[in-house]
Amino acid sequence: MTSGSASSRASAPTRRHDEFPAATLLDAKGRQTVSVCLPARNEAATVGAIVAAIRQDLLATGVVDEIVVVDDHSSDDTAEEARRAGAHVVHAADVLTDFGRGHGKGEVLWKSLHVSRGDIVVWCDADIRDFDVRFVRGVLGPLLTDPDCYFVKGHYHRPEAEGTGGGRVTELVARPLLSMFFPELCGIIQPLSGEYGGRRAMLEAVPFVCGYGVDVGLLIDLSRRFGFDGIAQVDLDVRHHRNRPLDELSPQATAVAQTILERAHPGLVDQRVDLIRPDSEDTAVAFTERPPIASLERGRAPGPKPRGTRASRDDEGVADQAASNIFTT
Repeated sequence: MTSGSASSRASAPTRRHDEFPAATLLDAKGRQTVSVCLPARNEAATVGAIVAAIRQDLLATGVVDEIVVVDDHSSDDTAEEARRAGAHVVHAADVLTDFGRGHGKGEVLWKSLHVSRGDIVVWCDADIRDFDVRFVRGVLGPLLTDPDCYFVKGHYHRPEAEGTGGGRVTELVARPLLSMFFPELCGIIQPLSGEYGGRRAMLEAVPFVCGYGVDVGLLIDLSRRFGFDGIAQVDLDVRHHRNRPLDELSPQATAVAQTILERAHPGLVDQRVDLIRPDSEDTAVAFTERPPIASLERGRAPGPKPRGTRASRDDEGVADQAASNIFTT
């Protein structure tokens, strides 16, 4: 076990979203292309406004080259709302079908990386109320202005989470386990935030955990593979989204614990864990991951080519334990 001493804790550079207005990003962008990807499951109430804002403020100005919404088996009008607002909509069940038609947050992020084309990929949750494009601008900023930066995590203040930034799963599960096994990552303010992005070359080189462990899994795997020095974090101010009850968070917390423990000691945790609670039926939480996109021998799926002067380079999935794609940490 690794000791979580202060000397072993790295501090990622922290920036603010307002350092990166659209004009600054456009000047720094050069020949790079940018994809914004939104995983969405039953988010018809919010996804359209998010897509419309990104399209008007960032796509129309050339900062972003494509907006991709991957619909994760929604039973509402998520796909229609996203398409109407101007996104390229892809159904998760139709992508990389050799790996099954399963759903889950990590599965959808992995598939969005496959169908998108940007040299830089930014992910944003689709349940944000009062959305502002600072969530995209802030994450993009270090990636476009610092050639040594390859991965950026957003953090924010969440009034719904008792005035704190990181929520219950972060503080009760992720942070204690990271302190025990990966103290070098404890300088990341919100390791489970859903707003983050990176350079395609690095993202395609690591596996994706299929479920809700994907956020912390990527952080661990990227830092191990490419070093901590290329990771930055950005203050995105305030984020409003729905606050979930504990009975929905406990399967998500189990998935996060599985991922951290598996990365610390491979084989320590069973691939399937039954979450046992005395007042309800057991909940099966499976640990499954997809291989690095770069390792796939098959050709890339057809999709829209981002605007820009340089062309971009060319078992059933785990069921999501919660009824939505958003990981309320």
